[in-house]
Amino acid sequence: MISSHMKQSGKIDIVLFVSVLMILVFGLIMLSSASAPVGLQRFQDQYFFIKRQLLFGVLPGMIFFLFLSKFSYTTLIKYALPIFLGSLILLLAVFIPGIGSSLNTGSHSWLVIGSYSFQPAEFAKLAMIIFFASWLSKKASTMKDWKHGFLPAVFLGMIPIGLVILQPDVGTVSILFAIFFGLLFFANTKMTHMTFLAGLALAGLAVMIIAAPYRTERLMTFLRPELDPKGIGYQINQAFVAVGSGGLFGLGYNNSRQKFQYLPEVHADSIFAIIAEEMGFVISILYLVLLVYVAHRGLTLAKSVPDANAGFLVGGIIVWILAQSFLNIGSIVGVLPLTGVPLPFVSHGGTALAITLAAMGIVMNVSRHAVRL
Repeated sequence: MISSHMKQSGKIDIVLFVSVLMILVFGLIMLSSASAPVGLQRFQDQYFFIKRQLLFGVLPGMIFFLFLSKFSYTTLIKYALPIFLGSLILLLAVFIPGIGSSLNTGSHSWLVIGSYSFQPAEFAKLAMIIFFASWLSKKASTMKDWKHGFLPAVFLGMIPIGLVILQPDVGTVSILFAIFFGLLFFANTKMTHMTFLAGLALAGLAVMIIAAPYRTERLMTFLRPELDPKGIGYQINQAFVAVGSGGLFGLGYNNSRQKFQYLPEVHADSIFAIIAEEMGFVISILYLVLLVYVAHRGLTLAKSVPDANAGFLVGGIIVWILAQSFLNIGSIVGVLPLTGVPLPFVSHGGTALAITLAAMGIVMNVSRHAVRL
């Protein structure tokens, strides 16, 4: 209960909003530079990817953001189950011939309708958070119980994770698991249960690696990137060149050399390498500081809301953004194997950006109900 000396502000957290907006604008600026050569080479238009990002990412994303920042999160929670079931149906739909597609990525992760493509796994991240925010707020008192709390939660959490494993998409599986793990942690699940879940995840990851030779090769490249610099290790070695070339202050905006057909996926999962090359160590660190600040402010917000639903919503969204950013940047600088996940707010990808902005709209809505001293 909110005490008499505390009140709900009724206004969004403007500092958090401005911080996210700064990351988004910075991302669009860097995408414009990084994607120019590949856009010109593939589509004879150096602005091809930035225009698509604005049209299919920023525009729908801001509409979702504005709507969800005003749409009560308590009403959203009431529809948690149909939202979750809808996400599972979409994850299943990628396996339907004529609708599902790999789009040359090697995994059946896309729905294609006419000229429009959509990645259901991005929606599944948000749907999972909404569903478990509702479920855990009701079951929090049982989460220390193995049979009646923990196991039912694991069973439900493994449904979307299992469907993404079947695609297969190791990067998205890792993010979904991180979200689920974080939500269970916020629900005060026993550490012995959490340790068991972590061990289960590592065992599952080992099976996925063994089952696909190219994943084994990626792991070996992570451990010894110099072994095959022109083959499986090409992308990570070119990323190292880009990051190292940036030095302290970078080569300057639009002056990257690696984006000219040397580094693959410069507009997608390799874009942080271009940031480091053009902007240098100092700006890269400032970007990371801002990202960590957004995470810190978001988690602080999660502690100041009046009910568990809101806390789980914000906490889950922050874990998602932080985990995905860590996976992307960690793989580019060589502390993690390459996973092919986009950098939130920065990488090209209309579905990913639109859903991420929708999630931040929910965070802004919750911030209206945060208590103030």
